[in-house]
Amino acid sequence: MAQTHEIKAESRKDEGKGASRRLRRASYVPAVVYGAGQPAQSIQIEHNTILLAAKHEWFFSSVLDLNVDGKVQKVLVRDWQKHPFKQQMMHMDFLRIDENHAIRVNVPLHFLNQEKSDAAKTSGVVISHNLTEVEVSCLPKDLPEFIELDLAGLKPGDIIHLSQLTLPKGVEIVALHLGADHDTTVVTANTVKEEAEEAPAAEDAAAEAAPAAAAPAKDAKK
Repeated sequence: MAQTHEIKAESRKDEGKGASRRLRRASYVPAVVYGAGQPAQSIQIEHNTILLAAKHEWFFSSVLDLNVDGKVQKVLVRDWQKHPFKQQMMHMDFLRIDENHAIRVNVPLHFLNQEKSDAAKTSGVVISHNLTEVEVSCLPKDLPEFIELDLAGLKPGDIIHLSQLTLPKGVEIVALHLGADHDTTVVTANTVKEEAEEAPAAEDAAAEAAPAAAAPAKDAKK
């Protein structure tokens, strides 16, 4: 079962750009929580709380316990705005969830034991991770923080598709419901062949003609 992650917040009444600027100067992040048939609620969160949480992939892919003034709500991060160059979160949107209804979330992929595979040990083989996350559908209680893919058995020339991922119980990959054409490649182990440069035939002919051209011409008839 996924670990519980709690984010503490406070309700706020002041809204608008001026109020948001004042919050940021006070080291708070203005945010909104909405959904589940309830009115949208304006909240504020200490910036350090968000900054530390955002360093972990679970913050963006897990169901969070958003504690607003002591009342806990189950939410997902739905949107966020960062400063163009400062290490500062400008705004957050959280979506309330209904624990009895399926949710769709992008979940990170963790690649295991790649260095132990035959593909990794073979010269000239390039292993590509074509996807680093995958959209899944499941009930909130079944949402994994990540999906593991064991590459220990990867061989040169192998291709791993979405349909080959091992999923936790109750979890489905959204793309696979759209048909076989959406069974996207996740990992490839391609052999890169270095082609020897072939000298053009014209160069060979020129090389053979070089000695003849270098020979001195016969004196003209006096």
